[in-house]
Amino acid sequence: MTAPGSRRGGARRWRLVRAHSDAVPGSVRRFMARARRRRLRAALPWATVGGVLALAGLATWVVYGTGVFGVREVRVSGTEILSAEEVRQVADVRDGVALAGVDLGAIEKRLAALAPVDRVIASRDWPRTIAIDVVERNPVAVVPQGKKFVLVDKHGVAFHTVSARPGGLPLARVPKPGPDDAATRSALEVLAALSPQLAKQLSAVVVKGPAEIELELRGGRLIVWGDSSQSGVKSEVATALLKEKGDRIDVSAPEVVTIR
Repeated sequence: MTAPGSRRGGARRWRLVRAHSDAVPGSVRRFMARARRRRLRAALPWATVGGVLALAGLATWVVYGTGVFGVREVRVSGTEILSAEEVRQVADVRDGVALAGVDLGAIEKRLAALAPVDRVIASRDWPRTIAIDVVERNPVAVVPQGKKFVLVDKHGVAFHTVSARPGGLPLARVPKPGPDDAATRSALEVLAALSPQLAKQLSAVVVKGPAEIELELRGGRLIVWGDSSQSGVKSEVATALLKEKGDRIDVSAPEVVTIR
């Protein structure tokens, strides 16, 4: 073997020779092993964090960026006036769009603009369904409009028009039903105050003006109500007078009642 630094043919040549492990002192080997272990321990948390972030990124991409969890169904419940197809059209949820990315608040806002909708809840039903639960308005009176009838809820919202008068609902004769209409609000206030006996005999509540409210009862009897103030007291007095004779009962001033 030619030793390092020797000359052959007049030129210096070097050869790297791996030292045998026995040539490295044990203390050095132990030091190097401890150093490797320290480096591994120091790198482990970063490797773990990196792995978790990579998995989270992959999961986010799968959920939000692919069609693996894409919408395949829009399920509608709670509708009677509206059809399920009408609700789906207004909800406007594209087929296949990532379920996690659907804006539920936007769906609810669009559907709340429909007159028959009182409230609505949209939710995700994993893995591929948007569930829409609709609560429609509950009618408390019906308003004649020409040859048709408009259903009105307790807030005065006119939300549905039908061709025939529904049974079981009192008639409210007001010119322009609506939540901001004074006549509508007065009619609803009176209806809410009626006793069961009066409500059973009521044919229609008629609002001709702010202080010109009348109740038309079955059989042709009439109750002059006046304005909508003291409606609770007026209801009690009128109920007590139902057994009395007379076609016209005036409770507009409940302290001084007249019957004719």
